[in-house]
Amino acid sequence: MPIRIIAGEAKGRKLKSLPPEKTRPLLARIKKSLFDIIGAKIKGCVFLDLYAGTGSVGIEALSRGAKEVVFIEKESQAVKVIKENLRGLNLSRNFKARLIQHDIRSGLPRDTRFDFIFVAPPYKLKLITPTLRVIGEANILASNGWIICQHHFREKLPEEYFPFELFREKKYGDTILSFYRWKRIDNEKIGLTTEN
Repeated sequence: MPIRIIAGEAKGRKLKSLPPEKTRPLLARIKKSLFDIIGAKIKGCVFLDLYAGTGSVGIEALSRGAKEVVFIEKESQAVKVIKENLRGLNLSRNFKARLIQHDIRSGLPRDTRFDFIFVAPPYKLKLITPTLRVIGEANILASNGWIICQHHFREKLPEEYFPFELFREKKYGDTILSFYRWKRIDNEKIGLTTEN
């Protein structure tokens, strides 16, 4: 099944992909739902695509109006595919795309604050919680930013992982998207919902 950009200026464009055993691309219906939830906040935002794979989520953000996307991926084959996908992305407006080949577990660059951080490591490695720790240590989430984690439903994530709190979950078959933000001082859980 080809990976395509769903909406925005590059709508319909086909992206290069990796062999199925090398990556787990976000299904089109889940990606659409993700960006429906983000909504108009994507315009002009700064977006970080961690464990970027083919780069399809970050490229979707660019197509929909993000002003800057940083892709971080450690696998050489995936980095090559992201480069090829970005090379063919001809948008009429100015945007910035940065690709960093790096193992996230050794830390993250601290030179940018992000409005959205998308985290989608291989399911079997259970890297979401360690990645939340690395993001917190790097202090790279904007004050009203979101961390969006894609994980298998059997990987249970904490409702709180200081300094972040879970405020929304959405389930799609065996995949869950979990949304974190900075922990509110009054510790009030506003809008914590589980949706099927």
